[in-house]
Amino acid sequence: MKRLQGLRQKLSTQGAPCDVWLVVVAVTLAGLGWVMVSSASIGLVDNSYHYAQQHGVFLLLGIAACLVMLCLPLEVWRQNASLILLVNIFLLTLVLFIGQEINGSKRWIALPGPLPSLQVSELAKIGLILYMAAFMSRFTYDLRRKPFSMWRPLAVLTVPAGLLFLAPDFGGMVVFTACVIGMLMMAGASLTLLIGSGSLLATGAVMMVALEPYRLARWTSFLDPWADQFATGYQLTQALIAFGRGHVTGTGLGNSVQKLHYLPEAHTDFIFAVVAEELGMLGAITVVVLFTLLIARAMLVGRRAELSGHLFGAYVSYGIGFIIAAQAFINMAVSSGLLPTKGLTLPLMSYGGSSLLVTGVMIGLLLRTDVETRQQPKRASTPYRPRREPRLS
Repeated sequence: MKRLQGLRQKLSTQGAPCDVWLVVVAVTLAGLGWVMVSSASIGLVDNSYHYAQQHGVFLLLGIAACLVMLCLPLEVWRQNASLILLVNIFLLTLVLFIGQEINGSKRWIALPGPLPSLQVSELAKIGLILYMAAFMSRFTYDLRRKPFSMWRPLAVLTVPAGLLFLAPDFGGMVVFTACVIGMLMMAGASLTLLIGSGSLLATGAVMMVALEPYRLARWTSFLDPWADQFATGYQLTQALIAFGRGHVTGTGLGNSVQKLHYLPEAHTDFIFAVVAEELGMLGAITVVVLFTLLIARAMLVGRRAELSGHLFGAYVSYGIGFIIAAQAFINMAVSSGLLPTKGLTLPLMSYGGSSLLVTGVMIGLLLRTDVETRQQPKRASTPYRPRREPRLS
């Protein structure tokens, strides 16, 4: 039995250098996204391949970012997690004053020259994950044994969430909150307090919807989009038409009608509706399965790291898994009419330089965590229980 366990450990550490399935799923989603962006953006500008070329450049930048993160030790990011979060909070504040206002929201900072605009909320995801992972890996015992210690990371969350509220970016607030609560749950925080905090946040979200006329209009249009299909319900009705035209096998790649200036933001926020129209129900289900596999591999990387004592890498992996899960679920639910309209991209698939760059960083962090876990399958110390002081004789 011991020989068999030793053989399994040897194969796991000396086999593949990293999680091959994670790489395969990420590359598949990125490749499919490039194809769908190329199809969805035809006819939007004079140069039919403009967005396809731009998306290809963004993909290369995302791959480069992934390789950079793969080469740097996690300890570098753990030691600088607080500084990175402070920089992101500064940028979230700066965008409120100098940011470009698009569709009533300030989320982008214009960069000089031919460079695309920078979406600050995307960069803030990395800072939030790194800081929370550093905190939870340091205070794991407190989170598990002292229930009210979870209010400290929740208090930190209110700063970027409040800045996103001022932007306003309600979808980003939901993603940030889901990430932190999920990480706290994986860290072993009190489930009762988490449920209570979630209920309190949900109540606040309902109040924000009720107090803002435009949010209330989006909510009512989500409940019955056909009641005002040419105004507040326009985006959702056009997306539902795309789903209806797709049937089981789709209209064929490139044969979407809704992308021809009927469906707004077809190459970004509503790329999933174009997938459903051109590739049908089978294509939409394939995308859902691929994202499920990606999230499952991220959680598995985190679990292996946690069991091996790599707590910082474990919580980073959990946070990335929750970020991708929340954003992918909201995007696909919005496109299919399950949630009100929100301006969130579909990770690895939607057009957008900031989104692809940050997602590449996330994949690189996952792979780096897996590499360090394989290289050092068992670390000497874990802060699951307090260290005992040596007794004096």
